[in-house]
Amino acid sequence: MSSRSNVTAMGNGFGSMESEYIRRHHKHDPADNQCSSALVKHIKAPVHLVWSLVRRFDQPQKYKPFISRCVAQGNIQIGSLREIDVKSGLPATTSTERLEFLDEDEHILSIRIVGGDHRLKNYSSIISLHPEIIDGRPGTLVIESFVVDVPEGNTKDETCYFVEALIKCNLKSLADVSERLAVQDQTEPIRCI
Repeated sequence: MSSRSNVTAMGNGFGSMESEYIRRHHKHDPADNQCSSALVKHIKAPVHLVWSLVRRFDQPQKYKPFISRCVAQGNIQIGSLREIDVKSGLPATTSTERLEFLDEDEHILSIRIVGGDHRLKNYSSIISLHPEIIDGRPGTLVIESFVVDVPEGNTKDETCYFVEALIKCNLKSLADVSERLAVQDQTEPIRCI
């Protein structure tokens, strides 16, 4: 579940800062046969540390638990492809994904699924990282949004629920890995004067 501690709830369940980041960085224009959503996770680790995991288009298995193997060719740049093998238990075995956008300064990464053995057609996602202070220490607000076709025989709600469940699992794992690394890093607390 995404944690929303210390956030003022608005109509959409997001705080004003989260809503502003979504408006600025997470532009999706879903068609009638598509669903779209955004999820938020607060991670008790500094942005540079979380970004060091997220930015690795060639190694998503470092924090995504459903990926057993990833092969990316050549230098990683916009347009690069990766071939992913999915662990058993999901209704998929492989996925071919293209890097659509990578902004090292703003900490934004976007991918599009372009092939594979699964039902996520026309899937595109954006993940952005934003610095925040959590319990007096550097933390990271992570927002991940997506748009995807609704498969025949499914509803928009069912499709969104399935994709959101996968993303929540990935974000929880990202938080677990990042927070373990942050404890090893021993970042000093920020003192308010």
